[in-house]
Amino acid sequence: MDYGKINLHKFLTAQTPVRFWFYLSLGLAAICGILGIIPAFSSEYIVQDDARSHVFWMARFLNPELFPNDIIADYFQSVAPTGYTYFYQLFSLIGIPPLLLNKFLPIILGLITTAYCFRVEIEIFPVPLAGFLSTLFLNQNLWLKDDLISATPRAFFYPLFLAFLYYFLRHSWLGIAVALALLGLFYPQGVLLCIAFLVLDFLHFRSPPKFIILAIGLTAGFFVLLPYALNTSEYSPIITLAEAKKLPEFWPGGRASFFSNNSFDFWFTGDRSGIIPPEWLSQSFLPPQVWAGLLLTAFPVVMRYKILGLRQQATGNRQQKRIKTTIPHSFGNCCIFLSSRYFPLAKKISYKIILLPELLLASTGIFLAAHFLLFRLHHPSRYSQHSLRIIMALAGGIAFTLIIDFIWRKIYLLKRNNSLLPSASCLLPFLIYIVLILLLLYPALTNNFPVTNYVVGKVPQLYEYLAQQPSDIRIASLALEANNIPTFAQRSILVGSEYALPYHQGYYREIKQRAKDLIQAQYSPDLKQVQNFIEKYGIDFWLLDSQGLTLEYVTKNHRLRQLNNTAAAVVKMQMENGVVPSLLNVQKSCQVLDIPDLVLLEAKCILGLKS
Repeated sequence: MDYGKINLHKFLTAQTPVRFWFYLSLGLAAICGILGIIPAFSSEYIVQDDARSHVFWMARFLNPELFPNDIIADYFQSVAPTGYTYFYQLFSLIGIPPLLLNKFLPIILGLITTAYCFRVEIEIFPVPLAGFLSTLFLNQNLWLKDDLISATPRAFFYPLFLAFLYYFLRHSWLGIAVALALLGLFYPQGVLLCIAFLVLDFLHFRSPPKFIILAIGLTAGFFVLLPYALNTSEYSPIITLAEAKKLPEFWPGGRASFFSNNSFDFWFTGDRSGIIPPEWLSQSFLPPQVWAGLLLTAFPVVMRYKILGLRQQATGNRQQKRIKTTIPHSFGNCCIFLSSRYFPLAKKISYKIILLPELLLASTGIFLAAHFLLFRLHHPSRYSQHSLRIIMALAGGIAFTLIIDFIWRKIYLLKRNNSLLPSASCLLPFLIYIVLILLLLYPALTNNFPVTNYVVGKVPQLYEYLAQQPSDIRIASLALEANNIPTFAQRSILVGSEYALPYHQGYYREIKQRAKDLIQAQYSPDLKQVQNFIEKYGIDFWLLDSQGLTLEYVTKNHRLRQLNNTAAAVVKMQMENGVVPSLLNVQKSCQVLDIPDLVLLEAKCILGLKS
């Protein structure tokens, strides 16, 4: 293939290929989304794992009588961002169930994310192939994690944050304000990252237009975060660092695993505490967007390259003079400017590439601040891992495009000088195609792509039976299946390991007390204690694992210790001493549903028994 005849630069930068690569990027995002949601319709009872806690309570939008006086539903509704809540509620008004919307949203969010990612890349490096590669890398990464597929608040970060970056690069004041406002309504933590980024950018350029953008960002951020700052949760206070370190829930194996005795895991790869996305190191080899992005900081020729000229919005120069200026040394070590002698296409790199190191520094700063203020800014990883995925995708798109152009140029020059054997002239282009194909096929080489974390309900007869009962019933259970009841049967449970989040002490104290009382009652030899428990909490049904009243179950069941370690230890000691739970004697007389591996007891029947 003749490089000179093809005119690679023209092909990559012409207007028609821009549209071609853009639509190709959207097609790629659609394919990933379709692959992700296909399993969502493989069963009548299936839900994404995180949606069990973040979406189940939204059934109230269609039926306000559901989950009455339910602290679990009330709590998760109270911590949901305002925009996220109203978004689902809006679709409920036209009859679309929240759980159904939750299954389709990932495709829509993925398409919006891809569109803005492509546009951001074109602003930095106006080469269509780079835009496509950046969206390829980003989509690969997003579908190696269950953020986007969950359609929970964190899934909205990517389209809204990339929209913010795009309007920032375009110097659109209105776009910046709207993107910040929406980000605050759906994912408030993202606003802090945006503000830190705007501050760094202003400190770098210190120009009047940058000051206006900073002022707009600070104003929008202030008003959108003010309600969160003034709102005092009825479940406060937030747990402190000292208190969290004492709880097993925050250590490996706990519901909110955060701390680790391994410093590397804690600071770098921890899902909630680490700065690096954990999926990067959990694969058999680094994802391509990681090592491709790192190439941008590892080229052997990193020398003199001037910023081509700051635009009117960046300098305030109405004549739009092309001003040659250099990156300050503090940023120069982070930004990569390539010698046009070796990488001619690098001349197209805009000064806007400064966005990448600025975003990296802003993310790192807020990440460290979140560690310092644990847990008032929630998980530190929220401020670094999301943005790192974006940074590496953008950097990787640039790096790979430069490499491809460099190789094609070398092949052309060697052929022109007759320095390349005919066999090599065919082999090298073939190798390039192989590399690109491997990039496209990379997800198929992983063990699980796309990552969806769907939970399938395995006892439909249980959900159907409970759904036929009055909407105000309450089920007590220590069985794992109890976590699915609020979603699939739309009925309240007393407590569930999936919902035992320890961040707000007012909520967690109540959950711990309920768990303690439930464990003690379930394994109590005194039927009267069981009956008192039923009356205290208004229990209508009691769900047991078929082996749930045995010593082996108590010994091996991690959920018991997770819900209340103290009560679980006491019960284990009792059963080791031969204590027989009173519920063991009422199963046959009070069982109302024959379910494999489960026993459903009617509380009214238990209350009618004599102790």
